[in-house]
Amino acid sequence: MEINFKPALGLPIILSFLGCQTIEEHTLESNTPAPIAETTASKPTPQAFAWPFLESESMAPRGGMTRGSPVALATEPSAAWTSLQAKDLDKFEKDRRAILAMVGNYRAGFQFVETGGYIDGYSPAKPYFSWGTENVSLLEDSGDFISLQHVLVMYMIDESGNTMGPFVMKHWRQDWTYQKSAIHTYQGNRTWERRDLKRRNVRGKWIQSVFQVDDSPRYEVVGGWTHGAQYSSWASEASFRPLPRREYSVRDDYNILEGEHRLTITPTGWIHEQHNRKVNRIENIDTYIAQEIGFTRYELITEPDLSPAADSWQKVGEYWSHVRKTWSDIFAEHDRFQLESKVDGKSLWEIHFMHAAEIEKADGVGTEKWSEDAVAAIDSFLNTGTETQAKVAY
Repeated sequence: MEINFKPALGLPIILSFLGCQTIEEHTLESNTPAPIAETTASKPTPQAFAWPFLESESMAPRGGMTRGSPVALATEPSAAWTSLQAKDLDKFEKDRRAILAMVGNYRAGFQFVETGGYIDGYSPAKPYFSWGTENVSLLEDSGDFISLQHVLVMYMIDESGNTMGPFVMKHWRQDWTYQKSAIHTYQGNRTWERRDLKRRNVRGKWIQSVFQVDDSPRYEVVGGWTHGAQYSSWASEASFRPLPRREYSVRDDYNILEGEHRLTITPTGWIHEQHNRKVNRIENIDTYIAQEIGFTRYELITEPDLSPAADSWQKVGEYWSHVRKTWSDIFAEHDRFQLESKVDGKSLWEIHFMHAAEIEKADGVGTEKWSEDAVAAIDSFLNTGTETQAKVAY
């Protein structure tokens, strides 16, 4: 089957291949993967821990198998890595440089596999694999706060060998705050609750806040950096988070993902490892279903050209700053809030992306007038309740 990417349709489809958190499932016939590196294979190699004693067809990876243009990997250590290795850096500055080292152009491969089940009659789910090329840029650096924006830039190959694209789409965001005093934690049922953090529990640590493609919250978690001679690594505490799209579009047997993760900076990229447990919460009773390992390798690339990410952001960045400001106000004003999944048949990401598309068509002119629309869209999905929840300390 040939996949024809029309501008209005191609971007959501790209996200469906990648398993992004807020995009609905799109049913497409997968092509055999095209070469996506200088040295290539005709299909993804089998995954480790993927239940080798079961029938191989039942354990074939699901996920994004679309054809992509060739990718040239960087072969020399990045300037950010060299900066991270400078002598006489104090711990705080070394932590900062490790976070900043995630900025760059990458090929990312996303792999997830269940490694064990906790319930009677457990049957393992298929492993998951997808890939993408994306730019990670610096939104803000104020010393003890760093914000990084991920933007997908995808080039597709049709059956005639022609390159289509670039297709550019805002992806997820990660904020880093040093010794943050409070976070909003996921409670299930699309609900987040504020928790104050004791000073002794965050001393010398960084809180990572992760946001979905529409800048709505996903999770916040405390963790600490360690630095070795050839690597720098940040390890998180355990946290609850909503199901990722790769799961909620195909699963209904659990509703919370609980896990810890580790980020490791290398000379030519970074690695994201996850150890997750799948939890079904019903009336505050948790049933643990299974556990999984997740692995994403971000490899620095020199080709293809991902500069269209910056071109697009120059036009739509102001709109998304209004969105971020709205969420910042919500976090400051509400101890507990819930988000509707859809309003008038639309998801929040659809509304924001339609606004951004209109702004991009106008080359970013008149962006300010969209600020009220951004606030109104979020408010229409927000439920803060009538009672103020007591803050929880731990």
